[in-house]
Amino acid sequence: MADNQRIHPVDVESQQRQQQQRASAPLVPRESSRSEKGDPAELQPPPAPLRRTLPVVFSPPPKRRRSGRSCCCRCICWTVAVVVILVLLIAATLAALYFIFDPKLPKYSVDRLSITAFSVDASLTARASFDVTVTAENPNKAIGIYYDSGSRLGVYYSGYSLSEGSWPAFYQGHENTTVVAVAMSGQAQLGSAEMGALQQQQQTGAVPIDFRGDVPVSLKLGGLRLWKVTSRVRCSLVVDSLTASSQIRIKSSSCKFRLKV
Repeated sequence: MADNQRIHPVDVESQQRQQQQRASAPLVPRESSRSEKGDPAELQPPPAPLRRTLPVVFSPPPKRRRSGRSCCCRCICWTVAVVVILVLLIAATLAALYFIFDPKLPKYSVDRLSITAFSVDASLTARASFDVTVTAENPNKAIGIYYDSGSRLGVYYSGYSLSEGSWPAFYQGHENTTVVAVAMSGQAQLGSAEMGALQQQQQTGAVPIDFRGDVPVSLKLGGLRLWKVTSRVRCSLVVDSLTASSQIRIKSSSCKFRLKV
């Protein structure tokens, strides 16, 4: 058996040199750029796995029942449409009547004014009676005028009503001119300032007075009689005197007319 066993020589010195080289060798090679804390590539966390983003689809809100609201809107629309149509029809009718009848405003003028009585007592109460002649002209070719009862006429001085009367009820035809004589009487309590101004104006021969008339009238278009309106006449006069013994001379006259529905 001693012949079969082989003994291999061991180089003890070479083994010792290899161990010294391993102990003195640096843990990290000098050529590498590793830091003391380790390799940056190794310290970074691994990338997160890619996730597939799916589009978000929102479902539409449930439809509400609008049957009641739609019916209400339809009713309002129909009502507005009917009103607009009626307004257009009325406007078209009035426009046609305007072109057919060619309406013109009547004209009024105070032609004569006379005093049958005028006095002022110690209490500054003025009593006056007037006879007024008014000319009414209807220039329309196809429109007649009905003057109804319930009228009111008045002669005023400085806002005080000196006398009152009424316009007669009658019918005035097409292109007609009518002269109306109206008797008026009344009294008014004047103030001292108004009385002094009246005496001074009597001396200068320029006394301002007003004639006012509110007369209910209705127009006749062909064979159709329209509704009743109020005819308002306002005349500003300047007379030379308010003396019962003489005829009053009208120095200036300006009348305005309008209809009051």
